[in-house]
Amino acid sequence: MHITEALEQSQPGLLKQVTQAMQKYHLNMRTEQTYLHWITRFVLFHGLKSPDALERDDQQLFLIYLSDRMWVSRARLNQARQALTFFYEDVLKKQPEAGLAAG
Repeated sequence: MHITEALEQSQPGLLKQVTQAMQKYHLNMRTEQTYLHWITRFVLFHGLKSPDALERDDQQLFLIYLSDRMWVSRARLNQARQALTFFYEDVLKKQPEAGLAAG
């Protein structure tokens, strides 16, 4: 399975939604790739569960996993956090979650 296929399996049309939001904000190619990477890893981490069903605690669980189990650097953790913020606010149109944007 190609990594972005996970988004479609999670929620049909999700990849298109993410791509359209990125185009709307004129993100550069590298940022698009990075955001797609982290959004897809988030969806895979939660077993392809629909992102609409995932809450703040699920986002925090993923970030804690990256930090404590995968030992990602602070910079990469911030990338993941920014990607999730973009995903929920700009793609799914959900209100920002308290504490998610803070490091």
